Amino acid sequence: MDDTGFEAVTQLADARAQLREYCSPHGRTERRPTGEALGRVLATGVEAGRAVPHYDRAAMDGYAVRAEDTFGASDRSPVRLEAGEDAVTPGRAVAVHTGSAVPEGGDAVVMVEYTEQQDGDLLVYDAVAGGENVAPAGEDVEAGQHLLDAGHRLRASDLALLRATGRDAVTVAQRPRVSVIPTGEELVAPGEEPGPGEIVETNGLVVSSLVEQWGGEVTTRDIVTDDEERLRSAVSADTDHDVVVTNGGSSVGDRDLIPDVVADLGEVVVHGVAIKPGHPVGFGVVDETPVLMLPGYPVSCLVNAVQFLRPAIAWLAGTEPSEHPTTQARLTAKLRSSPGERTFARVRVGEVEDEESLPPCEPVRVSGAGVMSSVTLADGWVVVPEPREGIAAGETVTVQRWE
Repeated sequence: MDDTGFEAVTQLADARAQLREYCSPHGRTERRPTGEALGRVLATGVEAGRAVPHYDRAAMDGYAVRAEDTFGASDRSPVRLEAGEDAVTPGRAVAVHTGSAVPEGGDAVVMVEYTEQQDGDLLVYDAVAGGENVAPAGEDVEAGQHLLDAGHRLRASDLALLRATGRDAVTVAQRPRVSVIPTGEELVAPGEEPGPGEIVETNGLVVSSLVEQWGGEVTTRDIVTDDEERLRSAVSADTDHDVVVTNGGSSVGDRDLIPDVVADLGEVVVHGVAIKPGHPVGFGVVDETPVLMLPGYPVSCLVNAVQFLRPAIAWLAGTEPSEHPTTQARLTAKLRSSPGERTFARVRVGEVEDEESLPPCEPVRVSGAGVMSSVTLADGWVVVPEPREGIAAGETVTVQRWE
């Protein structure tokens, strides 16, 4: 048992690896219109239903011609062609605009600036090769071409490509179902005035909002007080979800009942992780459903939701969590941390002084797991790895803009 009362403390990477073992893709799928599939995870690979473009199209304004009819054309010796309106035939050119179909019989386009109208005919001052200034059918995408793999999370540009290639609906993974259970006898519901020793419940709001942002379908329960029977009933009732998340009561104090409840209903796999803030996090399994036990302090709850719940939702949907956007910055003051723990230090990023400099990065807080405003005022956090004992002022750091 370590000095915080936990029987064992697991490194963050090991805890995540163990959680992943219990977060296999749920396998449920649905068909969604392409226009409503932004952010969804493909359940199957997708091939192009048609070529893009699906016709030979003019790449320039000008005249469609048979290339051989222009051979020998020059500024001094233009070729004279008949100006037609329909099909291109020997000795006849047809006006085209960028993006329009190349008329039948044409195999090249002469740019309009190399032509001149004269007495109803067309003078061509530049020869073109076959295929010149023409985008052939399938130049962008060929019919049947493989476009996207299963497990790909759809972006706006993907939707455009799918629609252009004739895929008006796609098969995607259903959103993982997540139950969020706020716990604690000190909590009062939103709209109630808290008395001394009471606090308005906010963790459920934060976690539920993040579940939606991360691609899950959330069920947010009413506050459950610190009572073993009520906690047991609440957890048991929601094991039909893909993952159950509890907020609060995850440590080792007399009122921290969640680990014992999970152990009684199933198995506690990890309890206590070498992470700051958020040491008293853990997870277990009840009826084959992972139960993530988040700490009650708001910042600890948030940090651990990002580290554990975010990847769990991705894994359950059959994909990997995306990397956080990052910013390189110069640290203005030392960041303190304890060796052996992964520290998430909240920081604010300033303005760049000149084009050759990195923006300054000011620590907001390292400690203070209950100070939620420190997250709101921060631009992200700097991750201090376990082997390091802080980061000195002046060093270049990577700021994770997790939100």
